[in-house]
Amino acid sequence: MEFMKSLGKGSYGSVDLMRLTKPNGSEPCYHAVKTSYAHDYETLRKEFRILSKLRNCPRIVQTLGSSLSRGVNDYGVRVYKMSMEYAAGGSLASFMETRTLSDSMIRDFTLMILQGLVSVHSHGYVHCDLKPENLLVFPRHEYEGDGVGGGVKSTYELKITDFGMSTKAGEESEFWEFDSPFLGTPLYMSPESVQDGVAERALDLWSLGCIVLEMYTGEPAWPFADSEDLMPELLNGNAPEIPQSLPFDARQFLETCLARKPDERGSAEELLKHQFLRKVSDQKKEMVTGAGGKRESVVVVKSKDTTKKPLRVKIIPPKPLQFKRSAHRPLRLKIIPPKPPGCRLVPV
Repeated sequence: MEFMKSLGKGSYGSVDLMRLTKPNGSEPCYHAVKTSYAHDYETLRKEFRILSKLRNCPRIVQTLGSSLSRGVNDYGVRVYKMSMEYAAGGSLASFMETRTLSDSMIRDFTLMILQGLVSVHSHGYVHCDLKPENLLVFPRHEYEGDGVGGGVKSTYELKITDFGMSTKAGEESEFWEFDSPFLGTPLYMSPESVQDGVAERALDLWSLGCIVLEMYTGEPAWPFADSEDLMPELLNGNAPEIPQSLPFDARQFLETCLARKPDERGSAEELLKHQFLRKVSDQKKEMVTGAGGKRESVVVVKSKDTTKKPLRVKIIPPKPLQFKRSAHRPLRLKIIPPKPPGCRLVPV
């Protein structure tokens, strides 16, 4: 493996981009390798164990290899490494820094995050640190057309990563402390999580609401830079302000995610059926389960009659000029393609 660049650092390790060159001379592949020191080995091992259970789950970053690897760094210090698939688009946080997300893209991304949470929650875990930095962007390029008039269409896929703080649902997080009562990143923590430190699935839905709000506004849900300023808001059960300029169904979705009572947020599976995501769900039917093979969303156009019909020629006379004498102009020809036969979209 050849070191390419650093991708980021966290509380329990750093992530680097590594290029793997194969002896047979084929195209090199790229891995994101997370490295932790020996004193953080248990945290990395727990994350690897959780990701192993979530292997082949859609919307979850995939680990590569069957175990952690052990070695030494440039200073001779023992380290442990975990190889993962590389997200060329970076994190959602960096992605949002370079562009404004459209309404349709926000709905797409929200659907993908929820699909990932369904997998996480169905295995009995709470992520506990859902935020834009822990959502990875995978660019996908699709070729359209027949090679003559076609082009390349770019789409993006989101996957959840960084399970270092994940906790079994219903258990108290080992990271909750009296002087720092947050299960993850304060700006994305729910009111109930700062009171007792118990990880429940509804916690991730509150974090999702903060992320969706940030995708719409381009700013964090809370206008606080210090967690001490945020603490009174959470202890009082307050929620971030939802702008009235957002689409009505988006506001309804956010009000559900940011409900003061955790049980009013429902579940990730129930939120997938929300009106806010209905159009996206109808277009992208995907099975969200705990395991299985590769899944793809395919839209097939079925037509009753595929025979080609000749083009029709319609003669359009020139429009008379207003306030001027009409000049003699040549007639224009307009090519009108035949109406397509009745068709319907069938997701498979």
